[in-house]
Amino acid sequence: MEALSNFVGWINGIVWGPLMLVLILGVGLFLQVGLKLMPILKIGKGFSLLWNGRTAHGDGQITPFQALMTSLSATIGTGNIAGVATAVFLGGPGALFWMWMTALVGMATKYAEAVCAVKYREQDELGNYVGGPMYYIKNGLGKGWYWLAPAFAGFGAIAAFGIGNTVQANGVADVLNTNFGIPEIGTGVVLMILTGGVVLGGISRIGAVAEKLVPLMAVSYILIGLLVLLLNAGELGNALSLVFTHAFTPSAAEGGFAGAAVWAAIRFGVARGVFSNEAGLGSAPIAHAAAETAGPVNQGLIAMLGTFIDTIIVCSITGLAIIASGAWTSGESGAALTSLAFETTLPGFGGYLIAISLSVFAFTTILGWSYYGEKCVEFFLGVKSLVPFRILWCIAVPLGATANLGFIWLLADTLNAMMAIPNLIALALLSPVVFKVTKEFFASGGATEPDQTPAE
Repeated sequence: MEALSNFVGWINGIVWGPLMLVLILGVGLFLQVGLKLMPILKIGKGFSLLWNGRTAHGDGQITPFQALMTSLSATIGTGNIAGVATAVFLGGPGALFWMWMTALVGMATKYAEAVCAVKYREQDELGNYVGGPMYYIKNGLGKGWYWLAPAFAGFGAIAAFGIGNTVQANGVADVLNTNFGIPEIGTGVVLMILTGGVVLGGISRIGAVAEKLVPLMAVSYILIGLLVLLLNAGELGNALSLVFTHAFTPSAAEGGFAGAAVWAAIRFGVARGVFSNEAGLGSAPIAHAAAETAGPVNQGLIAMLGTFIDTIIVCSITGLAIIASGAWTSGESGAALTSLAFETTLPGFGGYLIAISLSVFAFTTILGWSYYGEKCVEFFLGVKSLVPFRILWCIAVPLGATANLGFIWLLADTLNAMMAIPNLIALALLSPVVFKVTKEFFASGGATEPDQTPAE
């Protein structure tokens, strides 16, 4: 077992290493330049379409708004609380700057993913729309590239049970046991019941829950975070100065902080940024493919907001709270560091607020990833696999809550990164299509969309 763990650890060091980070940033930058910075310049139009997307505008199972909320349910999670803290702990304040840069190029990646997901989606035997990297590889690229489709679906199906299920349940059980003394098995059983009540109803029920729960949890966390920043307003200017300074110069050791080189700021900022907003990993377009949308570009403009909201807004609040409060030099890491920052500013209940936020974020991640996982499995086994998958998904929750997940976390984190490889290759190869439909859309004043007839 130790040999297997060491081998997977070696693979993990490669897939989350410099080459992968260059690939993710490179493809995102290529798409952003090819789109002439449209995702950044048209962010206002994206929010307008999101507001109008609360009702259906085409074929699909869920509204465009529900599609984004489902995707955000999976992306706004432990990465926004523990991931940001880990990046700052390992890379210093400058890591936050590189998270921002990852998000700016990631908006183009997420846009392209959703455009391809809607353009190349199919209808399954039940008449439901299915899409994502495995389908835009299958329907958009030649037969010579088909092998990338089952590679993505295979990585995604296995990674889902780790990163999207057992690891999340374990995190909730641990934080509730630490802060409130709730037994892990109790948390696991309650989580299983809540998860079953949602995921057994499929994407329609997931979307309906996500459109109510995700905005509530995100806005609540943002408001609490803004209160922490307001109470540390005197240090906010210095915090921003540290972010920009240490993005390009090494961070010296200070207090419990061991210091970090510029490369560490880049590496951990980019890696945790991608882990948090999932731009390039290929998960979010699976949800956007089910949207009742007027067309690919409309949904792409909405999808790119997920990266903006997740990283530019939510992660920024966490990162700045950690730095402005001075907690970043404490020597703590992960969720404990974020908890310390909030508890220092809001003594008596700040830590509890983080515990509750982490629990809700993790629960919604379990919901979102259940859909991603089932669509990856459906790609291989068809619709007959849906109900058995959902039952197995629910059973895995209490197992994750009570297990020691050291190896599972490592394997899931590795496969999560490996999902990005076939997806990024496909996005690069399909970029001419993305550029073409985008140009046609804006040339028509956004009044029409190119044909998006489902593939047979």
